[in-house]
Amino acid sequence: MTRTEIFELIRDRLADILEMEPDQIREGDSFADDLEADSLALIELVEALEEELSERTVGFRIEDEDLQDLKSVRDAVDYVEARVGSKP
Repeated sequence: MTRTEIFELIRDRLADILEMEPDQIREGDSFADDLEADSLALIELVEALEEELSERTVGFRIEDEDLQDLKSVRDAVDYVEARVGSKP
């Protein structure tokens, strides 16, 4: 997956959860400050990503202790990219 594909996946899932248009979500957005996403929304995002990405990367998981470090869309993209591996 490319970095752009990872961002689009996260953006689209987040847009569904937050009931907003995907084009309103930018990579630099903070979950709490810019998108007003609460902890429940982030848990839903994690579950959606784990479900989607486990089909591509066997056993993909976002560890509970890592969740607190994910403060922005960029953090989530970086996290997924590091675990799935980015391919051009």
